[in-house]
Amino acid sequence: MPADPPGGGRAVAVWGIGVAVYFVAVIFRTSLGVAGLDAADRFHVNASALAAFSLLQLLVYAGMQIPVGLMVDRLGTKKVLTLGAVLFTAGQLGFALSPSYGMALAARALLGCGDAMTFISVLRLGTRWFPARRGPLMAQLAGLVGMAGNLVSTLVLAPVLHGVGWTAAFAGSAVAGLVVLVPLTLFLRDHPEGFGPAPSQHASGGFVRRQIRESWAEPGTRLGLWVHFTTQFPAMVFLLLWGMPFLVEAQGLSRTTAGGLLTLVVASNMALGLVYGQAVGRRQSARIPLALGTVGLTALLWAAVLAYPGDRAPMWLLVALCLVLGGCGPASMIGFDFARPANPPERQGTASGITNMGGFIASMTTLLTVGVLLDATGDNYRIAFSTVFVLEALGVLSILRLRPLALAREAAKGRAALPAQPEPVSRAGVFPEAAAREAP
Repeated sequence: MPADPPGGGRAVAVWGIGVAVYFVAVIFRTSLGVAGLDAADRFHVNASALAAFSLLQLLVYAGMQIPVGLMVDRLGTKKVLTLGAVLFTAGQLGFALSPSYGMALAARALLGCGDAMTFISVLRLGTRWFPARRGPLMAQLAGLVGMAGNLVSTLVLAPVLHGVGWTAAFAGSAVAGLVVLVPLTLFLRDHPEGFGPAPSQHASGGFVRRQIRESWAEPGTRLGLWVHFTTQFPAMVFLLLWGMPFLVEAQGLSRTTAGGLLTLVVASNMALGLVYGQAVGRRQSARIPLALGTVGLTALLWAAVLAYPGDRAPMWLLVALCLVLGGCGPASMIGFDFARPANPPERQGTASGITNMGGFIASMTTLLTVGVLLDATGDNYRIAFSTVFVLEALGVLSILRLRPLALAREAAKGRAALPAQPEPVSRAGVFPEAAAREAP
C-alpha cells in the first residue's frame, strides 16, 4: 500500500489556496439566490425563465463533472483550478454587464463551467496532501468553507446590490476572482514531493473509457452518487433560487427576515459540517444513518411547513426547517466517503466527478419543476415544492438497493489491504531447550 501523505502546515497552506478558490466560486454561484427578484425585474422574465438561469448554470456544472474529474486525474489540480478561476470570473463579470436575458444566460453558463472545476480539485488536494484518515474531515471542511461563501452572498452581496445597483455589485464581486488567481498561480502544488501519482500508461481514448467504466463499475461510486443526489438538493434549491421568493411571496416575510433565514441555513450547515465530519471520521458505520436521517428530517419539516393550516407557517416552524436544511450539505459530503475507498488514487477525480453529479442533477430537476409548477398553478408553492418528496423517495430506494453490495465490497477491499499475518511459530522452533525441559 502506498504511504499516506504527511499532512502538516504546508499541506494546510496549499489546501487553503484551493479552498479559497472554491470559496469565491460559491459566492458567484449563489449570488443569484439573493438577486432572484431583482433579476426578474431587470430582464422582465417570469418564474420559469428565472429558473432557467440556475438551471443552465447547474446543467453545465453537472455535465462538466466527469470531464473535470478526468482532467484532474490527467492534468493535475493546479491547471484545472486555474482554468476554472478564469472562467467563473469572466462569467460573473459578463453577468454584471449583460444587457439582455440571452447574454445573461450565456454568462451564467460560463460561470457554471468554471465553478465545476473547483470542488473536485479541492477534494483531490485533500487526498494528495493529507492522510487518508483525514479524508472525511477535510471534505467536510471544504464544504464548510463553501457555505461561508454562501454566507457572504447573503450578508454582503444582498445589501450591496440594493445599495449600489446591479452592475456595480456584480462587477465589483468579480474582483475576488482575480485576487485568488495570484496565490493559485504562484504557490499551489498538486502534491508533496515524493507522493505524486503513478504516470498513466494509457492512450488518451483508452484512458477516458477505462476511467469512467472502472469508476462506475464500483458499487461505492454509484452509492455515493445516490447519497449525494438524495441529500443535497433540498437546501441547494432553497439557497440557490427559490428560498427568497418562497419566504417573501408565500410566507409574507420581509426581505430582511427572509435573508436572516437563509443565513440560518448556512450557519447550520457550517456547524453540522464539523459534527458530520468528526462522526464519519471516527465511525464509518455512521454514514448511512446520518444520510438517511437527514433525508427523513428534511422531508418531515417540509411536509409540516407545506401542510400547515392557513396561508403561512409560524416562524418557529420556518426556523426549524432552515436548521434542518443546514444538514443537507454535510450529508451530501458522505457520498464522497463511499466513492473514495472504492477507487484507487488514480481514479479519485473521476469517481468524485460521478458522485458530484448526483446532487446537481436533482437540483436541476427540482429548480425547473418548481418554476414550471409555479407558472402553471398561479404561484402555488405548496404544489410546486411537493417535487422534493418525489426525488427523495427515488433516492432513498436507490440507496437501500446499493448499500449491501457497496459495503460488502468495501469490507473486502479493507481486508485485502491488511498486511499479511505471520504464521504462528511453535515454542519448540524458537526455544528448543525450553521445549525439551517442558516436555512430559
